[in-house]
Amino acid sequence: MPGGAKAPSQRQLRVAEMIRHKIAEMLVRGDVHDDVIASHVITIPEVRLTPDLRQATIYVMPLGGADVAAVLEALDRNKRFIRGEVARAVNLKFAPDIRFKFDETFDEAARIDRLLDSPKVRQDVEKE
Repeated sequence: MPGGAKAPSQRQLRVAEMIRHKIAEMLVRGDVHDDVIASHVITIPEVRLTPDLRQATIYVMPLGGADVAAVLEALDRNKRFIRGEVARAVNLKFAPDIRFKFDETFDEAARIDRLLDSPKVRQDVEKE
């Protein structure tokens, strides 16, 4: 991993996946009562936990990438409720502190596709 960071442990991955499922379930069922959240389809592609399981970064992607700032703000407004529900679902000594971030992997994938489709790269590939 870049910067000498260690790969996540099996426990980190398992707990992160449990958190991801719980939050996704809450969003689908409409458990979070917020007009902004209710009016958007939100995907939770990934959750990353610190090694001590005290901090969870939840990556979110509104459908079509629309209204990202409003969705992140709405999720932040409801952070205490979401954290409480996660704490009940994931039986840990401490409920992790949660923070929401926009998932930029889709944008990065599109950028790489554009690069691979550029005339310069195509020219190099066609030489072989």
